[in-house]
Amino acid sequence: MTLREVAERVGGWVAPENHDKQILGVASLADANEGDIAFYGNPKYLKALRKSHATAVFVPHGFGEEVTAIRVWVDSPAEAFAKLLADFAPKPITFPVGIHATAVVDPSAQIGEGASIQAYAVVEAGAKIGARTIVGAHSYVGHDVTLGEDCHVYAHVIIRERSKIANRVVLHPGVVVGSDGFGYEFRDGRQVKIPQTGIVQIDDDVEIGSNSTVDRARFGRTWIQEGTKIDNLVQIGHNVTIGKHSILCAHVGISGSTRVGSYVTLAGKVGVNGHIEIGDGAIVTAMAGVTKSVPPKEILVGLPAKPMREYKTNYVQLHNIAKLYERVKALEEKAQS
Repeated sequence: MTLREVAERVGGWVAPENHDKQILGVASLADANEGDIAFYGNPKYLKALRKSHATAVFVPHGFGEEVTAIRVWVDSPAEAFAKLLADFAPKPITFPVGIHATAVVDPSAQIGEGASIQAYAVVEAGAKIGARTIVGAHSYVGHDVTLGEDCHVYAHVIIRERSKIANRVVLHPGVVVGSDGFGYEFRDGRQVKIPQTGIVQIDDDVEIGSNSTVDRARFGRTWIQEGTKIDNLVQIGHNVTIGKHSILCAHVGISGSTRVGSYVTLAGKVGVNGHIEIGDGAIVTAMAGVTKSVPPKEILVGLPAKPMREYKTNYVQLHNIAKLYERVKALEEKAQS
């Protein structure tokens, strides 16, 4: 594209003398070369912008710094870049409609119109797969599973029996839905397994990252509600409920029967105790350990997790403990002299 075409595409403005400059690709400030366009939206990246080899850069209206790259002024550099990225990205991968010759599909399974069952996938008796859904190679769809429309189940995903998955759900490679909850009782000197007879329910527009697991309920359901996004290597225990449009980052672990509200953020490596509640809109920062229920919109830090304001106070006091020790020591020496 020319820069004039780029500006028109994203609703931006570029100086007329640069209208005919050719743009061949998109890249970050650090990786851009001649012919690329990047974006700048945060003052902390000004140094990176000055060092960038990009031909052009999206900048916010009002940005007046002189830089080597040609400036394209837009309302939101990140949004403009994302819109243009779609034009330069490779074409989406497509999968042939129908059942691959090596797939094993029970005759009683219902396969919707336009669905794609890839090589070596297994679809068990009573399963229902919606229209235009893709079941990737070597994946397993268990007995009486319901899998909605326009879902994408990538390779090596396991969906165990009776799980209910709604529409436009994305399950990345290695996801396991419906494995047994981790439930045991200690009897007569040994661990005795508690039957896990419930299901997993996943609502519309949920996305689950690679090698994450969602355990079935002991009874009732483990429930992930609409629009929630789950990163890689996340463990969700039995009978957990996660509300709408929440974010769970990598390595989060949630113990059984916990209720997580809507619009909650659990950052990387957060651990959550069982049988507690995390209120709507709460944020738990990375590597925090949540041991008790959390009010709505609270921000928690640390292990055990504490409200941000309390954590900051404690941190300052702990940071100054050496100074306090020296002051007390000096007072003791003065009192003894």
